[in-house]
Amino acid sequence: MDVTKPKKKKSLSPGVCYLGRIPPRMDHKVVRHLLSPYGELDKIYLVPRNPSAQVKKRDRPGKHQMDSYSEGWVEFKDKRVAKRVANMLNGEKIGGKKRSAFYYDLWNIKYLSKFKWDDLTGEIAFKNAEREQKLALEISAAKKEQDFYISKVDTSRKLSAIEERMKKKRKVQEESGTTPDVPVDQPLKVVRQFRQKTPVADSAAEKKPSVSRDLLAGVFGSS
Repeated sequence: MDVTKPKKKKSLSPGVCYLGRIPPRMDHKVVRHLLSPYGELDKIYLVPRNPSAQVKKRDRPGKHQMDSYSEGWVEFKDKRVAKRVANMLNGEKIGGKKRSAFYYDLWNIKYLSKFKWDDLTGEIAFKNAEREQKLALEISAAKKEQDFYISKVDTSRKLSAIEERMKKKRKVQEESGTTPDVPVDQPLKVVRQFRQKTPVADSAAEKKPSVSRDLLAGVFGSS
């Protein structure tokens, strides 16, 4: 009787390849379509050239302009397949039919040894947090600038209101025949007065004892 246990199928370790360049008009579906014949793909991530662009633009009615990507990562379910695909395709023409948009483009693909998909997601999260922090600083600086501008506008309005009241007061004084306190053409000036201290030299001279002239004549004149 054969009691040999069947060998368990060894689980596959996924492998990640880096795409250094994504040709124009290539998206996730195209990447999966082009690489699937070489091995089973799992995850694909492409970096948009403009991350802030959320809405696709239209170049003409009824047709969407495809997003443009700068670089990307693909995960094969078997790292041996990923390594073989990278060695085989790197520097080769993407090809397809001659009328294909990628006929003259070359693959720029590299196998990342000991690189896990979690490493990529962690880096993406870090970059997103860094981008959000930078955006928050820019918003804070813009708010401070706006508050400073609003405060200056309010101060200018208050000064304008004071000057307008002074003009009306001068006009009333002219009409009543009294002399205006401030000439009409002279702008309003705020004069601050500070309390002055008595100089030390003057106070010291006042307190210095004086010698009478008769006493001096008696000392130096009797010879």
